[in-house]
Amino acid sequence: MSDTSRPYRTHNLLVTNLLLGISALYFLVPIWWLVVTVTREPGRTFSGNGLWFDGFGLFENIALVFAEKDGIFGVWLLNSVLYALVAGAVGTLLSALAGFALAKYRFSGREVVFGVILTAVLIPKVLFTLPLFLMFNALGMLDGPLNPLTFLLPSIVSPFGVYLARVFAAQSVPDEVIEAARLDGAGEFKIFFRMSMPMMSPALVTIFLFQFVEVWNNFLLPSQLITNRWFQTVSVGLVTWSDSNGQVPAGTVITAAFISTIPLVVAFLCLQRFWRAGLTAGAVK
Repeated sequence: MSDTSRPYRTHNLLVTNLLLGISALYFLVPIWWLVVTVTREPGRTFSGNGLWFDGFGLFENIALVFAEKDGIFGVWLLNSVLYALVAGAVGTLLSALAGFALAKYRFSGREVVFGVILTAVLIPKVLFTLPLFLMFNALGMLDGPLNPLTFLLPSIVSPFGVYLARVFAAQSVPDEVIEAARLDGAGEFKIFFRMSMPMMSPALVTIFLFQFVEVWNNFLLPSQLITNRWFQTVSVGLVTWSDSNGQVPAGTVITAAFISTIPLVVAFLCLQRFWRAGLTAGAVK
């Protein structure tokens, strides 16, 4: 490296670090404010400096959240966990099956099918809300015990998951291994479930995590399709409390929002070593 280029590279490094620092602050300051606010005593939510601690009332705030409105927040939280786990698991399995078939089987129209799936990635999901509402209404599923299925069934479909599964299956599952298994008498389902799925596990964990987060954060679909408030998700419930014109205290809403982020953090921390590999593989492809 010449002496003239060294100051230029040093300047670029400083600018890059400065921009990264500003970006980190932009995202971390709201999180810090949330953590500080939920630790304040009830009634002192917005008093004093909003970015520093003032007393300690975290456990009292949490108790108020779960006591509000007959403890419905706990039900919303469990509903979201159940919806996210079921939709994530089933959606990951369907994506893996479809992606593996598109990557490893030769059939007419394969690229057309894959093109349609890629097109579906580009269509905003909000456009499907009204057709889904009309369809489930015609089937009589907007009321009664089948109401949660109106949100679960559309949530298990993931075009991006199919894309990622195809990319990873093409890269990580050698054709020679599949042919050798067939010569040894293994069936297609055994080849997929016993051999291919372990090789695809980083991508499958990534797909599951994306599905989990998407279902957890989804607001429009459950707000329109789930009519029974005891079947609602935590995101819809939080908005309902926020729009209650003070019937639910602001401190309670903020604490509930803090609690609702904990499952996502736990999921990311537990699965980080898998989804990092899955994301890297997709990027390299």
